[in-house]
Amino acid sequence: MNLPVVGITTLVRGRLLSFITEPESADDRASYYYEDDGGLLVRDGIIEAVGDFKQVSASAGEDVEVIDHRPHLIMPGFIDAHAHMPQMQVIASYGAELLDWLNNYTFPAETEFSNAEHARRIAGHFLDTLVAHGTTTVAAYCSVHPASAEALFQAAMLREMRIVAGKVMMDRNAPGGLRDTPKSSYEDTKALIERWHGRGRLSYAITPRFAITSSPAQMEVAGALASEFPELHIQTHLSENRIEIDLANELYPDCGDYFGVYERYNLAGPKSLFGHAIHLSEREADAMSDSGSVAVFCPTSNLFLGSGLFDYQRYRKRGKPVRIATATDVGGGTNYSMLRTMDEGYKVIALSGEKLNPLAAFWQITLGNAKALSFERQIGALQRGHEADLVVLNARATPAMSIRAEKIETLAEELFLLQTLGDDRSVVETYLAGKAMKGKAVRD
Repeated sequence: MNLPVVGITTLVRGRLLSFITEPESADDRASYYYEDDGGLLVRDGIIEAVGDFKQVSASAGEDVEVIDHRPHLIMPGFIDAHAHMPQMQVIASYGAELLDWLNNYTFPAETEFSNAEHARRIAGHFLDTLVAHGTTTVAAYCSVHPASAEALFQAAMLREMRIVAGKVMMDRNAPGGLRDTPKSSYEDTKALIERWHGRGRLSYAITPRFAITSSPAQMEVAGALASEFPELHIQTHLSENRIEIDLANELYPDCGDYFGVYERYNLAGPKSLFGHAIHLSEREADAMSDSGSVAVFCPTSNLFLGSGLFDYQRYRKRGKPVRIATATDVGGGTNYSMLRTMDEGYKVIALSGEKLNPLAAFWQITLGNAKALSFERQIGALQRGHEADLVVLNARATPAMSIRAEKIETLAEELFLLQTLGDDRSVVETYLAGKAMKGKAVRD
């Protein structure tokens, strides 16, 4: 097993960009910190100093290893707030809407995760693929099998990667090989929490897949776990598809609406992540705001499955704003890249008659998502005391990008180029806890 390396100090050099607040416009310079020739002093995986390279270098001493990434842009690593590890072999499956897609593609693929060796193989590929695209933190769903969660947590620990994850709880409306029971889901989840939560950079999420695949008895168990472990995240799905909403309301006729199901069972709160949340009523949006729950915007998935258009600006600007995160949602989502995700997100928002400025897009996938996951004290900014999760970006990574970059004059234009044409080729390097990890082999 690879053990964490301690006692290592490095000085990472390049152009530094980190957000302070959510940008109000493309020229909101007060919203971010930028250093044209900056230095990050990293010791034992933590940022110890940040600032002008000469000043940081002078304080670091002569024997520190310097890693020079000039002229590239160094930012906090990207954060993906919703993805499905068992769906790596489902992504790019043709031609179905949500419920048919689950039955025809997702559920058959997830049955294979009863095999621990298969789970370990896919878990490693999943995290390495995210890292290759600049993602350093992910909130991920495993399959119903405890072995799948074991595999993902083990893979994350080997990479010193911050993750939030949990085995899904499903006791109905799924194939036999993918159903647990209220009792077994409680026992398995509790055992996984006790084994993994709080180890290294690992966090457990109580994960009822969605109301359709959990009986009232299982939802009660999920609520009991939430009360027993109030520090944990909760992740599930909400209002992705009209047919799904109708079925959820049919299965829970006494809850008033879809979000009311989660309220009934004590699953709404500041650490509750609701994937999709496209078709919310005003009451549901108010209730999400009042509870501090997070609506997770998954644009490539919503477009691919034809689920609908998430009204990002409506949720932000309404009288009671809803907290928002963004995510790939692979394998319903069609790309592992948060750059590609925000490119599609920009288009979805534009179809609603609004625009998302480039600074705000990069705030969202760094500090914005860190805040949504309640991790803003650990990640999401280039700040002393934060974990050294970094992404190094090249806006001239391809010929098409390079020729366009000749006309770029501002930071916002550079970011929009990265967002619109960038992908994993634009990611020069990804650092997890101060260690360069893009393309690195990790063995247990």
